[in-house]
Amino acid sequence: MKQLVENRKITEKWRGIEKRLTDDRELLDLAVEDNSLLPGVQRDVDQAASYLEQMEFELAFSGKYDDRNAILSIHAGAGGTESQDWADMLLRMFLRWGEKQGYKTEILDISPGEEAGLKSVVVSLAGDYAYGHLKSEHGVHRLVRLSPFNADHARHTSFALVEVIPEAQTNVDVTILPEDIKIEVFRSSGPGGQHMQKSSTAVRITHNPTGIVAASQSERSQLQNKSIAMKILEARLFEKELERRAEEKARLKGKRIEAGWGNQIRSYVLHPYKMVKDHRTEFQSGNPESVLAGNLDDFITAYLRSGAGSEND
Repeated sequence: MKQLVENRKITEKWRGIEKRLTDDRELLDLAVEDNSLLPGVQRDVDQAASYLEQMEFELAFSGKYDDRNAILSIHAGAGGTESQDWADMLLRMFLRWGEKQGYKTEILDISPGEEAGLKSVVVSLAGDYAYGHLKSEHGVHRLVRLSPFNADHARHTSFALVEVIPEAQTNVDVTILPEDIKIEVFRSSGPGGQHMQKSSTAVRITHNPTGIVAASQSERSQLQNKSIAMKILEARLFEKELERRAEEKARLKGKRIEAGWGNQIRSYVLHPYKMVKDHRTEFQSGNPESVLAGNLDDFITAYLRSGAGSEND
């Protein structure tokens, strides 16, 4: 029924544009006799063309899971404080982008850095086609800048790994048996007030058959943290299943390039010049401050239009 509703919505959009263009054609015939109608017809045609272009772009979201919410993880690379600060910058970038899109964003789990930034963070972004948009961000992000943590302000290169997976549907994508998991509670180590520090509210869940671990300590309630940890575990098990399917597919299609530490997808250069460049599409911007403020749409659009994401669907 859900798929039927979605298909009906899509069909109604295309039928609507068809009717609109038919009406414009009839108005154009009248405008031939009455030139005063031409400006209005031109406006309608321009609007219809813009709407049609947007609808054609939406066809890029043809992946099986593109319409789902997204679970985004950021992991600081080697380099201590520098890379941990870079991971924190990326978190702000994605949160601001999500807010601009009108998505509901929620930090599910976070591990702060020793001096600044963060070691890792897991974020949920809920909204239409959240995964379809954010799958373009999966991979290694590289930053080049003058170090704010070095007395000499020397140029430094930092790396962070961004992982994006679709949110799993319980009992549809994955089934977790109670006997297959181990649940542990512990005291939260991050900031959060006196209550979180003194009570064992943080939850860690281990999936014994795979060894996958998911934890949450961001909420005051142990029950809330358990629910979030289960959500993360489901998504990671779903990711593992998708990887298994991809490996099976790769045996038939040939070698599949994985996102790894040696395969950065995008570079953000703040010194000696200013530029953000996507190495998959060659799209670039000379305004890294704007990109880091959450203006990612041009990069996402370039990726989707290139068809680069279709190989992962």
